[in-house]
Amino acid sequence: MNKKKFILTAKDVINLEIKALQQLKKSINNSFNDAVVQISKCQSKVILCGVGKSGLIASKIAATLASVGTPSFNLSASEASHGDLGMISKKDILILISNSGETKELKNIIQYAKRNKILLIGIVSKKESVLYKASDIKLLIPIVKEAAGIVPTSSTTSQLALGDALAIATMKYKKFGKLDFKKLHPSGSLGAQLKTVDDIMITGTNIPFVNENLKSSKALKILSEKKLGILVVRDKSKKTNGIVTDGNIRRVSQKNPNFQNLLIKEIMTKKPVSIEKNELAVKALSLMNSRKITSLVVFDKKKPNITIGVVHVHTILQSNIS
Repeated sequence: MNKKKFILTAKDVINLEIKALQQLKKSINNSFNDAVVQISKCQSKVILCGVGKSGLIASKIAATLASVGTPSFNLSASEASHGDLGMISKKDILILISNSGETKELKNIIQYAKRNKILLIGIVSKKESVLYKASDIKLLIPIVKEAAGIVPTSSTTSQLALGDALAIATMKYKKFGKLDFKKLHPSGSLGAQLKTVDDIMITGTNIPFVNENLKSSKALKILSEKKLGILVVRDKSKKTNGIVTDGNIRRVSQKNPNFQNLLIKEIMTKKPVSIEKNELAVKALSLMNSRKITSLVVFDKKKPNITIGVVHVHTILQSNIS
């Protein structure tokens, strides 16, 4: 076979799948809304099941739902009839995936769901099928042309896309945000990018606080001891009024040989660049880069004038955030 024909075959397969997705997009209706609401309200688990290639799609959808805050798992259709039906409780939601809707391995599961009044969502292509008729919520996928006429490709692409759409819509309905997502993805590069300022900031006695009426000579010693290149200047009510950096010291010392006798409030930079503790650390890094600084003071939005931490560029880079 001419190698150029491989490329044509690839494009033909992709075009078939694109067409299938376009058909799917047009078919989305209120049943999708009903499914999202029920999944979002589920107080137990969402269980997905399919046979063959649809079973693999079920596994992926279950993993996606779980990753965005909806407890889910994939049930083996063949094992279900040999005891694994016991994994399904009456408060669960069951999502069965089958292109034909007539797969024999699913029939026992359908009967079990109906007998125990378990909510059944069917993802299926044929209205006359057992699965379609039995489903409480029917998600009908258009009948599509498969690659080579027989290989499950366009249909499984549609199933996967519909599952992704369900997961994201459910996530938005439940207002599952970045902070929630971070809790479920603590490791790897994704976990690093989802770290917040609160996760990495310097806190407690490690914050280089100084009173605004402290002499510069004493403040200079604290600056050297803390080794952060920054001092956070507060008044007697512990409100942050400014910061002093190595740069401040250099500039003032060049202009005033007696700068060590000055009060720290006379040389500080007022209104320091700050960031809220729940912002992503990557945003803190971006802010530092744009302002050409190496540290930010951190606050809680409930008390914006009180510093609760300091985040340094070195800490961010050591956390593999870029």
